[in-house]
Amino acid sequence: MRRRKTKYEPARRSRRAPREGLAEDAIYDRLLAAIFEHRLPPGTKLGEDRLAAIYGVSRARIRRVLPRLAHEGVVTLEPNRGAFVAKPTVAEAHAVLETRRVLEPGVVERFVQQPDRKALVARLRQHVAAERRARAASDTRSIVRLSGEFHILLADMAGNLLMAKIMRELCSLTCLIIALYDKPSVPSCLGEEHAEIVEALAAGDGGRATQLMVQHLEHVEENLDLTVVESGPVDLESALD
Repeated sequence: MRRRKTKYEPARRSRRAPREGLAEDAIYDRLLAAIFEHRLPPGTKLGEDRLAAIYGVSRARIRRVLPRLAHEGVVTLEPNRGAFVAKPTVAEAHAVLETRRVLEPGVVERFVQQPDRKALVARLRQHVAAERRARAASDTRSIVRLSGEFHILLADMAGNLLMAKIMRELCSLTCLIIALYDKPSVPSCLGEEHAEIVEALAAGDGGRATQLMVQHLEHVEENLDLTVVESGPVDLESALD
């Protein structure tokens, strides 16, 4: 005989725990990596519903992540339209690259002054080795991501938090600029240029390292075709697998 539920008896809870999905930081990291690796090209719409379904989370969680990416400059939030991967204009591309040519020599000079330079150089050499492995494997996604991360890592090691923050945003924007304007026939970060910069830093030769950095940034800009282009639509789910 079935027991009748009393007026005050609470309903039984389901034994199945609610699906938590990815944490905000994990979603942020995955979206940023997808942008860095050019899986999400500039102009891609980041629909809240689609992202929530892909990551198994609520739209509210996605809405907390997108402003963080917008703060980094890699996403734009447009009223009544939603979020999109940022699409730097030609003028913005020139401004970003000019700012980097001014700022990064200062990063190099501060790095040379660090008391633990030997340990920092060892980490940079490990990063350069990872870049070489990616090139040997023709892993385009990793090549693009590691190339940008080299400059961010160098800025983080220079011991100036504000400088590192600015460099992170500039490198993120440069990644988008390369996705839009890179000439397909040439690499955006030439093979051994990072390694040459690291060896100059290892020798404590700030002047040589600065010269190499400026030349490197000039080569990056030379490899861009700074004309207006349009990118086609991208399927979010396939890009974020």
